[in-house]
Amino acid sequence: MKQGNAIIGQSGGPTAVINASLAGVVEEALRTPGIRNIYGMNYGIEGFMNEEIIDLGRQPKEIIEGLKHTPSSALGSTRHKVQDEDFPRILEVLKKYDIRYFFLIGGNDTMDTVNRVEQFCREAGYEMIGVGIPKTVDNDLFGTDHTPGFASAARSNILNVLQAGFLARDMKRVDQFVIYQTIGRDAGWLAAATAMAKKDEDDAPHLIYAPEFVFDKEKFLADFEKVYKKYGWVSIVCGEGIKYADGTPVSASKVKDKFSNVEFGAMGGTSVAINLHRMITEKFGFRGEFQITESLIMSAEDRVLERDVEEAYQCGVKAVELARDGVSGMMVAMKRTSNDPYTIEYTQVPLNDVAVKAKPMPLEYFNEEGNFVSEKFIEYMKPLTGPLPEFVRLQPIKP
Repeated sequence: MKQGNAIIGQSGGPTAVINASLAGVVEEALRTPGIRNIYGMNYGIEGFMNEEIIDLGRQPKEIIEGLKHTPSSALGSTRHKVQDEDFPRILEVLKKYDIRYFFLIGGNDTMDTVNRVEQFCREAGYEMIGVGIPKTVDNDLFGTDHTPGFASAARSNILNVLQAGFLARDMKRVDQFVIYQTIGRDAGWLAAATAMAKKDEDDAPHLIYAPEFVFDKEKFLADFEKVYKKYGWVSIVCGEGIKYADGTPVSASKVKDKFSNVEFGAMGGTSVAINLHRMITEKFGFRGEFQITESLIMSAEDRVLERDVEEAYQCGVKAVELARDGVSGMMVAMKRTSNDPYTIEYTQVPLNDVAVKAKPMPLEYFNEEGNFVSEKFIEYMKPLTGPLPEFVRLQPIKP
């Protein structure tokens, strides 16, 4: 591989640890003899085409170190879908800055961008290595045990449902139910993770609805009534992407992004939580609350797990190591080698196996009713979430 410069960008929604991967790439690139300079593209591939490029190698060391615990996307993000007419300009900029190592941190759409740029350069005879670095709170990338950022986002949701559940339980004479909506367009990993909040049988959450199952209104209301009769209140968690049998989103959202993905957090619809709330009040006349976190869990540095930070950083390091060894057209992946003690190894998967596709949860991770998780999922999640608060209850001791 020729000596040359490297560039890195970030795309899509952030995670609370995405900048740790950026730090890993920068620090490892500076240690790699074949890489002369390490640049950053502001606002992803869109900014790259506009030559919005900064020199990351000349940043003060304390700034690169500080990235590990800085939320959001330090380089700025984009949701630009690369078009065929973009590639000549991309190649022009690559040549202008002598970029031979091309890294992007992101989800499945971002992996598609890396894949297409790498293939175009290869077909054009331009020697360049392209490597993807996984990132998504949704945890829906194929080929990896989990994605950096998922564990911290899951913990944030778990804490929200845990604490809101105690509030709802104690306020059940005022509000009979609470609905919590998580991110998750195509997969229910984050919604399912909130099951870790449950310690006792009557703890929140009671019902979990994920995009892996068709939503049935009558079954939902029957589920609700059954739980209410048992506990006198109901905690519901729903993924934003749940749909009816005909494919219509329960959120009623019609807005789509540049990748033709439904924008569940955008105008043009209501939300799953609001619509479920309406169904319950219309059927039972109960009073309840709904909570929608959206991007809050993507930037909650105060709830970040140190293991998540380290894994994100090591994914960045691994990307540079692969590039140094001449490996191209791959995404860094994590493979779990042991549950107890928890251990992983850093490996790679072809970008073709990851790009654009979303990884649903295995059906064995749900119960037979499709409204809660199984023990297998709990075992999968245990090593990822970290310790949770231990709350107490007053005992019903009569005077």
